[in-house]
Amino acid sequence: MTEVSPQSEVTCKGGCHCGSVCYRARLPDPIRAFRCNCSICSQTGFIHVFVQQAHFELLEGHDELVEYQFHTRTARHLFCGKCGVKSFYVPRSHPEAFSLNLNCIELPAEIEVITGEFDGRNWSENIRRLRSERDD
Repeated sequence: MTEVSPQSEVTCKGGCHCGSVCYRARLPDPIRAFRCNCSICSQTGFIHVFVQQAHFELLEGHDELVEYQFHTRTARHLFCGKCGVKSFYVPRSHPEAFSLNLNCIELPAEIEVITGEFDGRNWSENIRRLRSERDD
Protein backbone atom coordinates (compact mmCIF):
# COMPACT_ATOMS: atom_id res chain seq x y z
CA MET A 1 0.00 0.00 0.00
CA THR A 2 2.24 2.75 -1.27
CA GLU A 3 1.48 6.22 0.01
CA VAL A 4 0.48 8.83 -2.58
CA SER A 5 0.73 12.48 -1.59
CA PRO A 6 -2.68 14.10 -2.01
CA GLN A 7 -2.79 17.19 -4.18
CA SER A 8 -6.06 18.33 -2.61
CA GLU A 9 -9.05 17.04 -0.69
CA VAL A 10 -12.67 16.53 -1.62
CA THR A 11 -15.73 15.88 0.55
CA CYS A 12 -17.98 13.10 -0.73
CA LYS A 13 -21.12 11.36 0.41
CA GLY A 14 -21.60 7.63 0.43
CA GLY A 15 -23.81 4.95 1.85
CA CYS A 16 -25.80 1.81 1.30
CA HIS A 17 -28.11 0.83 -1.56
CA CYS A 18 -31.41 1.72 0.12
CA GLY A 19 -30.14 5.04 1.52
CA SER A 20 -30.73 4.17 5.18
CA VAL A 21 -26.99 4.45 5.92
CA CYS A 22 -25.42 7.69 4.71
CA TYR A 23 -22.04 9.21 5.50
CA ARG A 24 -19.82 12.11 4.52
CA ALA A 25 -16.04 11.76 4.25
CA ARG A 26 -13.12 14.02 3.45
CA LEU A 27 -10.92 12.18 0.95
CA PRO A 28 -7.58 12.96 -0.66
CA ASP A 29 -7.38 13.65 -4.38
CA PRO A 30 -6.13 11.43 -5.86
CA ILE A 31 -7.88 8.62 -4.00
CA ARG A 32 -5.85 5.48 -3.35
CA ALA A 33 -8.08 2.39 -3.41
CA PHE A 34 -7.22 -1.29 -2.85
CA ARG A 35 -8.79 -4.53 -4.01
CA CYS A 36 -8.32 -7.35 -1.53
CA ASN A 37 -8.56 -11.07 -2.26
CA CYS A 38 -9.53 -12.18 1.27
CA SER A 39 -12.71 -14.22 1.65
CA ILE A 40 -15.07 -11.42 2.71
CA CYS A 41 -13.78 -8.73 0.33
CA SER A 42 -13.83 -11.11 -2.63
CA GLN A 43 -17.37 -12.22 -1.93
CA THR A 44 -18.78 -8.73 -1.31
CA GLY A 45 -16.82 -6.81 -3.97
CA PHE A 46 -15.42 -4.39 -1.38
CA ILE A 47 -12.77 -1.96 -2.70
CA HIS A 48 -10.99 -0.21 0.20
CA VAL A 49 -10.55 3.54 0.60
CA PHE A 50 -9.04 4.27 4.02
CA VAL A 51 -10.01 7.44 5.85
CA GLN A 52 -9.15 8.75 9.30
CA GLN A 53 -12.04 8.66 11.75
CA ALA A 54 -11.81 12.46 12.14
CA HIS A 55 -12.52 12.76 8.38
CA PHE A 56 -15.69 10.61 8.53
CA GLU A 57 -19.18 11.50 9.71
CA LEU A 58 -22.10 9.08 9.81
CA LEU A 59 -25.09 11.22 8.81
CA GLU A 60 -27.89 8.64 8.92
CA GLY A 61 -28.40 5.01 9.79
CA HIS A 62 -26.60 4.42 13.07
CA ASP A 63 -29.57 2.35 14.28
CA GLU A 64 -29.67 0.41 10.99
CA LEU A 65 -26.10 -0.92 11.22
CA VAL A 66 -25.62 -4.60 11.96
CA GLU A 67 -22.16 -5.74 13.05
CA TYR A 68 -20.46 -8.93 11.95
CA GLN A 69 -17.10 -10.19 13.24
CA PHE A 70 -15.08 -13.30 12.52
CA HIS A 71 -11.57 -14.79 12.90
CA THR A 72 -9.66 -12.39 15.24
CA ARG A 73 -12.80 -10.31 15.92
CA THR A 74 -10.75 -7.14 15.42
CA ALA A 75 -12.50 -5.82 12.31
CA ARG A 76 -16.02 -4.46 12.79
CA HIS A 77 -17.93 -5.26 9.58
CA LEU A 78 -20.97 -2.97 9.52
CA PHE A 79 -23.89 -3.78 7.21
CA CYS A 80 -27.16 -1.98 6.59
CA GLY A 81 -29.85 -4.06 8.29
CA LYS A 82 -32.35 -3.23 5.50
CA CYS A 83 -30.44 -3.79 2.23
CA GLY A 84 -27.37 -5.71 3.48
CA VAL A 85 -24.74 -3.45 1.89
CA LYS A 86 -21.44 -2.87 3.71
CA SER A 87 -20.56 0.69 2.65
CA PHE A 88 -17.90 1.15 5.37
CA TYR A 89 -16.37 -0.68 8.31
CA VAL A 90 -13.55 -0.60 10.88
CA PRO A 91 -10.74 -2.70 9.36
CA ARG A 92 -8.35 -5.00 11.20
CA SER A 93 -5.41 -3.40 9.41
CA HIS A 94 -6.37 0.17 10.43
CA PRO A 95 -8.52 -0.06 13.61
CA GLU A 96 -8.09 3.70 14.15
CA ALA A 97 -9.68 4.43 10.75
CA PHE A 98 -12.58 3.47 8.53
CA SER A 99 -12.46 1.65 5.23
CA LEU A 100 -15.05 2.94 2.78
CA ASN A 101 -16.25 0.85 -0.15
CA LEU A 102 -15.25 2.74 -3.30
CA ASN A 103 -18.38 1.30 -4.95
CA CYS A 104 -20.55 3.10 -2.38
CA ILE A 105 -19.02 6.60 -2.63
CA GLU A 106 -20.57 9.34 -4.78
CA LEU A 107 -17.39 10.58 -6.47
CA PRO A 108 -17.10 13.69 -8.62
CA ALA A 109 -16.25 12.75 -12.22
CA GLU A 110 -12.97 14.68 -12.16
CA ILE A 111 -11.43 12.93 -9.13
CA GLU A 112 -8.58 10.53 -9.86
CA VAL A 113 -8.69 7.03 -8.38
CA ILE A 114 -5.49 4.98 -8.22
CA THR A 115 -6.17 1.32 -7.53
CA GLY A 116 -3.82 -1.29 -6.14
CA GLU A 117 -3.99 -4.86 -4.93
CA PHE A 118 -3.60 -6.34 -1.45
CA ASP A 119 -3.09 -10.06 -0.85
CA GLY A 120 -5.53 -10.52 2.02
CA ARG A 121 -5.42 -14.29 1.71
CA ASN A 122 -1.95 -13.95 3.26
CA TRP A 123 -2.97 -11.05 5.51
CA SER A 124 -0.49 -11.47 8.40
CA GLU A 125 2.55 -11.81 6.17
CA ASN A 126 1.58 -8.87 3.95
CA ILE A 127 0.54 -6.44 6.67
CA ARG A 128 3.81 -7.16 8.53
CA ARG A 129 5.77 -6.41 5.35
CA LEU A 130 3.82 -3.20 4.67
CA ARG A 131 4.27 -1.94 8.22
CA SER A 132 8.03 -2.59 8.13
CA GLU A 133 8.28 -0.74 4.78
CA ARG A 134 6.35 2.18 6.29
CA ASP A 135 8.62 2.29 9.36
CA ASP A 136 11.87 2.24 7.34
